[in-house]
Amino acid sequence: MSQWPIGVFTSVDAGLGVHLEVVQELKIPTVQIHAPHQQTRTAAHAEAFLGKCADAGITITAVFGGFEGESYASIAETARTVGLVPQATRAARTQEMKEISDFTKLLGCDVVALHIGFVPEDRAGEDYRSLINCTQDLLDHVAANGQNLHLETGQETADHLLEFIADVGRDNLFINFDPANMILYGTGEPIAALRQVAKYVRSVHCKDGTWAKENRGVAWGAEVPLGDGDVGMENYLRTLHEIGYTGPLTIEREIPHDPVRQKADIGHAVRLLESLKSKILG
Repeated sequence: MSQWPIGVFTSVDAGLGVHLEVVQELKIPTVQIHAPHQQTRTAAHAEAFLGKCADAGITITAVFGGFEGESYASIAETARTVGLVPQATRAARTQEMKEISDFTKLLGCDVVALHIGFVPEDRAGEDYRSLINCTQDLLDHVAANGQNLHLETGQETADHLLEFIADVGRDNLFINFDPANMILYGTGEPIAALRQVAKYVRSVHCKDGTWAKENRGVAWGAEVPLGDGDVGMENYLRTLHEIGYTGPLTIEREIPHDPVRQKADIGHAVRLLESLKSKILG
């Protein structure tokens, strides 16, 4: 695969990704997929989806876990409901991620990924230690399937994310870097954060956003079409080049309620990234 193939976030039957037909129409060669509902995570569905991808010349590069009951309605609601952090659902969701890992193996893909949630700040606290233990348990299952786990950025500062990875202490834990999330959550300047966590970055999102006008970290920033926000796409790609990242540039545009605009924005993002690739890589 050539350096920086274009990708897009898609879905089988769940999540925010565009439908595979859009991927085919835009001739995008790689996808990250949102893990399907439990009843769809079967060998037969995996074979059928792989067949569609093969027919379209599409490579699956990561499978993202997501869970019933998650809400991104506000930053506070995200903290309360998302990922493996909420204690009430932690055990069940860890088990579900193991099942998603097994489904990912059926797809012949060696990367699973997720938003782990807002990692507790107190590294000596019982909640933090419990999260470490369940993450290690998940990583051991993932490793047995020959896979790595990628944590998506945004809900922690780069400093705290690095602390968490070090405390987990497993060699198959890496980062899916999303620059817009740093802005949307108000957790740090994305280019500086990218340089800080560079050695763990194994996959990326190409997404853009604007900072909250006030109360950063409490009020949401806004997701906008690629190139219209505060990330600085040329600077982002130049920094990816600088740190030696050569993998897919996976476009994520989270407006499933407006599929016409979503498709148009993704088409625009493809053209922008292709133009920047030519400029930077020659």
